[in-house]
Order: sequence, then C-alpha cells, then structure tokens
Amino acid sequence: MSDPKAVTYASYLQLDQLLNLQQPQSEEHDELLFIVIHQVYELWFKQELHELYAVRTALLDDDAPRALAALKRVLTILKTLVAQIDVLETMTPLSFSAFRQRLQASSGFQSHQFRAIELLLGHKRDAVLGSYLAGSNEHTLLSRLLSEPSIYDAFLRWLALRGVAIPAAALSRDPVQATVADPLVQDALLQVYRERPLEAQLCERLVDLDEGLQEWRYRHVKMVERTIGFKAGTGGSAGAAYLRETLFRPLFPDLWAIRARL
Repeated sequence: MSDPKAVTYASYLQLDQLLNLQQPQSEEHDELLFIVIHQVYELWFKQELHELYAVRTALLDDDAPRALAALKRVLTILKTLVAQIDVLETMTPLSFSAFRQRLQASSGFQSHQFRAIELLLGHKRDAVLGSYLAGSNEHTLLSRLLSEPSIYDAFLRWLALRGVAIPAAALSRDPVQATVADPLVQDALLQVYRERPLEAQLCERLVDLDEGLQEWRYRHVKMVERTIGFKAGTGGSAGAAYLRETLFRPLFPDLWAIRARL
C-alpha cells in the first residue's frame, strides 16, 4: 500500500487546487482558453520577477555570471510570452465578444506583477499606485519597488565597482525617478564597449531584454487590435490606444543612444 503522506506529482504541484482555479463565468467555449492564458501569464510574470530580483542582487554582489544566467532565463521567458499570443489569437473577435461582458471591471491593466516588472526595470511613475488600494499587498509591493534602485541603477553601480567612470550624479540619483538618457553615462558606456568585453556582454543582454519586452508589447497591441479593434478596453482602460503609447519606449535609453557612436 502506498504511503498517503508520500509526495506525488499531483501533491507537489498542488494540481487539485491549480486545476480548480479556472472558473468561467459563461458557457462560451473560448472563455476557458482566455482564463488559462492569462493565469499562465501571471505565473510567468512571477518567475520573471524572481529572476529579475536575482539579476539586481547579482549585480550589486559583483557576480556577473549569475546576472548573465538570470538574464538569459528572462529572455527565454519573454519569447514564451510572445509565443502564447499565437494561441490566444486562435480566439476570434466574435468568440471573445460572446463573454467579454463577464469580465466587468477586470482588465490586464490591473496586473500588479507586470507593473512590478516595469518598476524593477526602471519605468518609474507614481501613477501606477493609483490602481491599487492603499495598504493592500499590491500597493505595498509597488510602493517598495518605486523607491528601490532599478536593475539599471544596479548595473551602473556594478560598472562603477569594476572601475568604469560612471558620473557620481548617476550613481546617487533618486531611485523614484524614471531612467532618463545621460550623455555622460553614454560616454562611459562607449569606453565599456571598446575596452571591456565582459561588461559589454552584459550591456548587450540588457539591450536584448529591452528589445524583448518591446516585442511583447507590440504583439500584445496587435492582438488587442485584432480582437476588439479600437474599442475601449475592459475595466475602463483605453484599450489598444493606451497600449500603442507604450511602444518603442526604451527602458535603457543610454544603451540605445550610443549605437550611432560605436
């Protein structure tokens, strides 16, 4: 007789709980797909946050190999997120409209984990807190990340630790402020690319990350346009119009600005 306390595949993964988390609000066939895709997105966001925290810690600890390994995993996850849009696009506009009203005020705009990813990557703005109740776990997490150094801040400190002449103002800037282009930082990065292969490799991985997130944003915008056109989004959001505004907004502007000077 098997031991009822033994760890099994189902118990380790808590499959009973996991497979009961999908609760469609209608009888429409495609609503289950919609729920599964978005729950999977949130699981990947959780893993991305886990890896991005590791990147920041590794940089502050001067552990470049660990930072590079975590960045590689984040980039691979981003490719998976993009690929999942192909699955979601098998749902037609008519299929979505059949259950869309069941979403009521809910919207992907409310994903606090994605907002946390943005803050950790340096896309800082106070307005992000307005969607969450003060004192809630979501508000507390985002408030903390708003005030903490971003991955780019940690990256500049890592370069300085390794002897790169990063301007003092860039190292001591207020972490609540969004990352902005800095010509003096760009001068230092040019020297990195010309003289420091390891540091330049990490620069390129950050560019890959920036490009990968922009690719996901683009595919997300086109998916929304394909599904609902330019209607308002659920939860009162502006839908595709808002999402279009997020396109081609670099997270690490200095790393893009130096391309014309290399």
